[in-house]
Amino acid sequence: MAVQETRVLPPEFIEAAGKTFLGDLSTAVGGFKAADLSKIFGPQFVAGQDQLQKDAQQLAISGIGGYKPFLEKAAASTGPTGYRQFYSPYQQDVIDTTLKEFDVQAQKGVPSLAASAIGAGAFGGGREGVQRAVYGSESDRNRAALAANLREKGFQQAQQLAQQNFANQLKLGGAQQGFLGQDVGVLSTLGGANQAQEQAQLSAQQQLLQQQLQQPLTAAQTYGSGVTSLIAGYPGQTTQTNIPTPSALQTGLSTGSTLAGIYRLLQGSDGSFFG
Repeated sequence: MAVQETRVLPPEFIEAAGKTFLGDLSTAVGGFKAADLSKIFGPQFVAGQDQLQKDAQQLAISGIGGYKPFLEKAAASTGPTGYRQFYSPYQQDVIDTTLKEFDVQAQKGVPSLAASAIGAGAFGGGREGVQRAVYGSESDRNRAALAANLREKGFQQAQQLAQQNFANQLKLGGAQQGFLGQDVGVLSTLGGANQAQEQAQLSAQQQLLQQQLQQPLTAAQTYGSGVTSLIAGYPGQTTQTNIPTPSALQTGLSTGSTLAGIYRLLQGSDGSFFG
């Protein structure tokens, strides 16, 4: 028994669409494989530092240690002799003038001693001499105490000015660093915003190049999806038919019948053959 297979193919337009899809897909895949990815990926799509960021960095570098002059000036105010630079330039003049006035006032008291000695009948005697000596010693002590007090006040004033200068220099140094930090911060913020904008533009350009690279493959795949839908609507079919094998008798009869027919065709109406 023989088996006969019959195939029903999809319509020709579907076969043509399928061939077109395979061609497009092969071309797209080939182009995708051969693409130079260095033109789509790489450092050229990373935004560099904005000029403002560079300025901020340079400003920060140049400002490092900017507080040192203030610190050095502050340090000059310390130590056992740091106060001397803050003495009033008129300090000695004040001391000299005050002591001179003291001496004038002290001399004014000498006549009263003489008058007292005369009144007591001891003028020119030892008692007057003792009183003058006592008066002179007390005057000298008072004079020395006054001078020491004036110098102490000058020293304390100089110390206070030195301490104030120390605090001021530290404050100025801190302010200088603070202002520097503000400037660096503003420049960094503005530069960062510019860099972000530049990065957004580069990323958009990179996405466009990626889409352009994938567009043929995407289009082929989309086209293939449509072809697949058409094939699903017109499916091919294959049928098989079992044909019995003819027997020897059937084959002989068939052969005889065929020969008889050929004989009749060749024989004329008058019984003769065409020759």
